[in-house]
Amino acid sequence: MRKHLKWIIPVGIIVILGIILYNMTAGFNNKAVTLEENAQTAWSNVESSYQRRNDLIGNLVKTVQGAADFERKTLTEVIEARSKATSVNVDASNLNPESIKAFGQAQGGVSSALSRLLVSVERYPDIKANQNFLNLQAQLEGTENRINVARNRYNEAVGDFNILIRKFPNNLFAGMFGFQPLTRYEADAGAENTPDVEFEF
Repeated sequence: MRKHLKWIIPVGIIVILGIILYNMTAGFNNKAVTLEENAQTAWSNVESSYQRRNDLIGNLVKTVQGAADFERKTLTEVIEARSKATSVNVDASNLNPESIKAFGQAQGGVSSALSRLLVSVERYPDIKANQNFLNLQAQLEGTENRINVARNRYNEAVGDFNILIRKFPNNLFAGMFGFQPLTRYEADAGAENTPDVEFEF
């Protein structure tokens, strides 16, 4: 009986340590998966906000095209920038620095072309007085704000995930489970200035 008793304590300790280690790794894995999914959802919201802007730009271009003498070069730049931006897709499950940067540059090109278009409209009183144009202008303002909020929420979600996987001992488990840091959205220099959609009448 005593022989069996001397094995009970070491086996019990091993079992308890095993349970503790399992709970730590399972808890870490579950939390990391949740935070990673939250970041991916936040990225999808960023893309959705930019898609809304691209849709509005399409309607804006159609409205402006109605002015027979409107500068074709400016319109072409907006159409081409929008086309390029819609062709850059980022896989939410692979948010790497290269794809995030390419996406940001393409969207920055749209912002720049859109700014030039809206400045050009200043010289066309008929367009500025068009009700469709005024509605689109208001929607673009709101969308630019949504884009900024979506990007900030994405960066917050990425920060939460990255902090979790970098802390000790989580960093050990992160390597075991294959979790890698996610990339924050960083706008190009000067892109922090949203397109000016205010008009003077």
